[in-house]
Amino acid sequence: MSLLRQARGPLIGRRISSHQQLPLITTSYGKLSRKRPISLRPSSQFSSSTAFSTLPGNSTATNNTNPLATITSSVDDGQRPFQITTPIYYVNDKPHIGHAYTSTACDVIARFMRLSGRQVYFLTGTDEHGQKVEQSAAQKGMEPQQFADEVSTNFRDLLTLLNISNDHFIRTTDAAHKESVQHFWKLLVDKGYIYKGTYSGWYSVRDETFYNDSELVEGKAPTGAEVEWVAKEESYFFQLSAFQDKLLEYYDQNPDFIAPKSRRNEVVSFVKGGLRDLSISRASFQWGVPVPGDEEDHVMYVWIDALTNYISALGYPNNNSTEKGSDLFDKYWPAALHVVGKDILLFHAVYWPAFLMAADIPVPKRVFAHGWWTKEGEKISKSLGNVIDPVELVEQYGADQTRFFLMTEVGFGNDGDFSEANMVLKVNNNLANELGNLCQRVLSMVYKNCENKAVPKDVGPLLPEDVELLDYTKALHVKAATAISTQAIQTYANELIATIWEANKYIDTAAPWTLRKTDPKRMETVLYVLLEVLRKVTILYQPIIPESASKILDQLRIPETERTFAHLNDDAFCVPPGAPISKPKPVFPRLEVTDKQ
Repeated sequence: MSLLRQARGPLIGRRISSHQQLPLITTSYGKLSRKRPISLRPSSQFSSSTAFSTLPGNSTATNNTNPLATITSSVDDGQRPFQITTPIYYVNDKPHIGHAYTSTACDVIARFMRLSGRQVYFLTGTDEHGQKVEQSAAQKGMEPQQFADEVSTNFRDLLTLLNISNDHFIRTTDAAHKESVQHFWKLLVDKGYIYKGTYSGWYSVRDETFYNDSELVEGKAPTGAEVEWVAKEESYFFQLSAFQDKLLEYYDQNPDFIAPKSRRNEVVSFVKGGLRDLSISRASFQWGVPVPGDEEDHVMYVWIDALTNYISALGYPNNNSTEKGSDLFDKYWPAALHVVGKDILLFHAVYWPAFLMAADIPVPKRVFAHGWWTKEGEKISKSLGNVIDPVELVEQYGADQTRFFLMTEVGFGNDGDFSEANMVLKVNNNLANELGNLCQRVLSMVYKNCENKAVPKDVGPLLPEDVELLDYTKALHVKAATAISTQAIQTYANELIATIWEANKYIDTAAPWTLRKTDPKRMETVLYVLLEVLRKVTILYQPIIPESASKILDQLRIPETERTFAHLNDDAFCVPPGAPISKPKPVFPRLEVTDKQ
């Protein structure tokens, strides 16, 4: 009976290639065949019961069965190809902490889904049209396209710095995108939802948004942005008012379309308050996608241009994109998840589904709005001089450390407060002291005390405390998958943190450094249990801290082909007994608070 089977459920066989053999293992209970992995038997005084059965649908990696097949919801069947998107970022200035936060969150979810066997299309990019870009370029004495090229590069560089695994980076100045948006416009015209009129009202250049008198706060936009009066400007309008009842019906029939629930309530209340037709073109500037048939005088309102990126990136309407194969639109649309900041939720949960309904295109499955960051209790703004530069954070503390803090400091969906002192404390505690120190202690003991400086292969029986920890760890995948299915990233991370805490408690109680002298066989069992716990936790940590997790798995001698979630609870893929261990190297250096604090 194998290590995982005897502790937690049925054994699923491993494929063995023609050139590969499992090591010959000898224990005090006799010789084991090379045809099966290492076997640990429970003590005769303790009989293990299966606290958690093997996750339904799980098997070896050869048949590509999706281990998350049973983690389903009203918005995700757990099987279909998964498109996840950030909003495309506006290029009026360099990236800030909010851009890093959204991109990292989407990256964590995308990586989790890929490791679960899902086909994923992770989209991000830059929004490069509009009056604000035109003005910012003029202030620097640059043409808008030149300015957009320069700032867009900053966003791409940030993605690389944070190790973001996006499949495509779209720019709204791309020729293919402009063709797609113009097709979409003409389709709405053909269906009778666009008409020409005049507009008078308040407009915020910074927000690229029109506001009513009733929405202004002390003469400014609700966001604090300055507004200007637009007097009888000719404009094209979208008949948003025609979709009030349809949107409310859709929200009612699809209660998980908008998350978190508090944001959903805000959107429903907004729509119930009445929708007015939406101005969707401007005639007072030229930097935008020309309106078909009126190219000389009108450019599209930036949001109809920007929102269409989610389908133009998939080849709409031609459906001939070959970046990841053909027929991307049919394969990935409707998108599984749009992740946005709460300030642009209305555009994604009201305007965008209304546009799509008008065009008879399916609506995305889910829109999730996360909160904002403050810095040490204060709103972040240029005027206060407290803008957080994510590039500086990564250069000072590291990409994985920055990713870890952003994903664990606050519940995804809530507002969060940033403090570098808190970041240093959290990273040092959870990564350096707990995970890193556990890896170093276990691997060092194996390297110094086990035969041939290798993973133990002569392992004794499991005791109740061994089985308890292994059962706890086996349940981790389901907990993590359940959390990710609702975008509860902090909850997912906390499950990993808690498991490492349990493993540290276990090693302190078992004290293998004492067993080395009193009971070497028991020492090897304890070390092997810990190696196996580290393997599972680290595989699950890959979406959050990919580079560091890879380093740990390398030291555990886990092949790169055996690091998906299909390998988690299949005991044919345990830490390989008898594998030689190199002298372990620390993965997480302790951080220090910078002088500027």
